[in-house]
Amino acid sequence: MFSQFTRSIFKHNISSTTNRAMSILKVAYIPEHFSTPLFFAQQQGYYAKYNLSIEFVKVPEGSGRLINLLNNEEVDLAIGLTEAFVADIAKGNDKIKLLDTYVQSPLLWAVSTGSNRNELKNVQDLAKFGKIGISRIGSGSYIMSFVLAHQLGFDKFNEFAVCSNFRNLRDSVNKKQPEGGSTSYEISDAFMWEYFTSKKYYDSGEIKQIGEIYTPWPSWVITASTKAVTTKQQDIHNFISSVNEGIEYFNQHIDEAVDYIASNLDYSAEDARQWTKTVQFNDKVGQNPLDWEKIVVKTTNVLKDAGVLQDSDDVIGKRLDEHVHKTNI
Repeated sequence: MFSQFTRSIFKHNISSTTNRAMSILKVAYIPEHFSTPLFFAQQQGYYAKYNLSIEFVKVPEGSGRLINLLNNEEVDLAIGLTEAFVADIAKGNDKIKLLDTYVQSPLLWAVSTGSNRNELKNVQDLAKFGKIGISRIGSGSYIMSFVLAHQLGFDKFNEFAVCSNFRNLRDSVNKKQPEGGSTSYEISDAFMWEYFTSKKYYDSGEIKQIGEIYTPWPSWVITASTKAVTTKQQDIHNFISSVNEGIEYFNQHIDEAVDYIASNLDYSAEDARQWTKTVQFNDKVGQNPLDWEKIVVKTTNVLKDAGVLQDSDDVIGKRLDEHVHKTNI
């Protein structure tokens, strides 16, 4: 049975395809609760108002995969974790350009292990049992492992198990072998993922929480391929205008947001409502200069302290200066 929200999206998609003059943007997103305003903007016809058709590309693997899609020009825009994009630009990726903050509040990462891993009771135990599950090299789950290690008093974890997605990460810490047809992965001791996305699996007993860590920066940003910034500037401006309207709609219709998240994503209504009390979207995306201190300086300093960035300050600064948007969009 289609929900009312899903039927509304389907209706807008049909009407969009009949208008051949519409501009098309390919937008990659992670299918979590943070994506809700993007789809509210579609539901309410905000993209269509700007003669814009959005082809959404679902990316459950995380920010590392988002970056790969942008690098290969398979998508025009991606919405993902601040630290992943800042780190990749600072390391020299000139194929992407960070445009602005999407979510102003920090992200709460839960540190999880298998439900029967009795040898792991807290994050301090990871100094002894330290193979960390990550979605991809360069993803937020990878970068935050350096931040966690730094907080625990050592430079970095030395072993990683690349697991591609959240399901594989859960199986990895539970020492389950990949099933036929599944993406291969190695057994790991712990992994980090957004708290509310993880909570359902704490409640079911599939995994257990042994710690948590907040990002010291606003959590989500909008990033474009360098090519799209050059060739689709007006379309990107229109997309961002639509997203601002979607965020406004979200803020004014929390009950509807809870219903959508509980019906279409992997959350209970109770968890979805609790999350809405913690999240703060940027309701003026592209309308003010990017907060350089919070997004760039603070993130870069933590990444340098954690050992993720090792080039000189001049080299890192030049890369960020060229590939982080500073003015209104």
